[in-house]
Parts: sequence; structure tokens; C-alpha cells
Amino acid sequence: MEFKHYTEKTLDEALKKAAQDKGVSVEELHYTIVEEKSGFLGVGKSVEIEVYCEKDVENFLVSYIQQYFDNAQLDGTVTIENDHGFYRITVDTSNNGIMIGKGGKSLQSFNRLVKAAASAEFKKRVGVLIDVNGYKEDRYEKITRMAVRVAKDVRRTKIDASLDPMPADERKAIHNALANMENITTQSKGEGAQRHLCILYSPGKEVE
Repeated sequence: MEFKHYTEKTLDEALKKAAQDKGVSVEELHYTIVEEKSGFLGVGKSVEIEVYCEKDVENFLVSYIQQYFDNAQLDGTVTIENDHGFYRITVDTSNNGIMIGKGGKSLQSFNRLVKAAASAEFKKRVGVLIDVNGYKEDRYEKITRMAVRVAKDVRRTKIDASLDPMPADERKAIHNALANMENITTQSKGEGAQRHLCILYSPGKEVE
């Protein structure tokens, strides 16, 4: 998509026009001033802005993923939830094996692709999490059960443990699951694809 441009005499007028056009409030708009002309004695004064709102981001994400399906000749439907500017996307497809890949690697790569495309389009970091046929929820349940078992061993032996590298959303799920576990803390270590979670014995840590 292309950003829509609005040109009016003042910034306020341009924003009001954009808000009216998009059916949102001025506060919901994200804008950049493209050109500003001061005119001569106030004559010819104008401001040109490019504008988008959260709905534009949602439409871009759905359209981008749907286009990917069409190009790859895969079937799929896309639903999206805007969680305060973080986009949770659910994909239903009969090709879930292709989309998810071994250990979720394909889904992880696809998530990075979509996130990068949206971030480049809107010139800001766009948070995206894609789930295919409920895979992520099942994955969270599986890894948090494993992490609780490891944490209990850490607490019993007083020896810290390192988990295998995993994406940020999975590390966060484990962190949240262990947050209220007495004498246990979690810490992310490593860079890039090697970023992993360490489960640490922390004597004296109390649960609120």
C-alpha cells in the first residue's frame, strides 16, 4: 500500500481531513510532514502529510499474508487481533505442516518475514505474532511444563540450567510461567538465533 497524502493550509486541518476520511479520531493517526510551504504573507501556505492508522497496518498484514498464500497456492484464512499495537494473527490452513515446519522453524521464519515487511512499510517497528491452527498455544503449554520440571530440579539441586535456543515469545511464556516460583529467576542470554533462557537458583526470592 502507499501512504495516503493530505494537503491543507494547516497541520490541524490536514489531520482532521485524514481522520474524517479514515473514520478514526485524530489521536489514532500516525503522520509525517512531507512538505511545508510558508507562502508569501500567508498566501499559498500549505502542509502536506502522509498518514496511516492502526487499521491500515491490520489491512496490510492480512493482505500480505493472503498474497503469500495465493502465490504459494496454499489455502488459508487470516484473522487479526490488535493488542495495543501488537498484532496477534491467527492463520487457519490445511497446509499447517508446511507453514509450521519442523520444530516451528518455518513459522518462525514466516513471522520474521511478515514483521520485517510491515516494519519497512510503515517505517517503524511493528510487533507481530503469527499462530497456525493453534500450534503456538500447544507449544507454550508443552515448553512451560518442561520448564517447570527443570526449575524444580534447579531448586532441588541448586544448580542453574540453560534451555535450548527459542524465539522471544516462547522465552516470554516460560518467564511468565516461572515468575511466581519461589527461589527461581529466569534470564535470557546469547545473541540472535542462539538466544536462550537460563533458569537460575535464586535463594531468598519470595513470591508476592
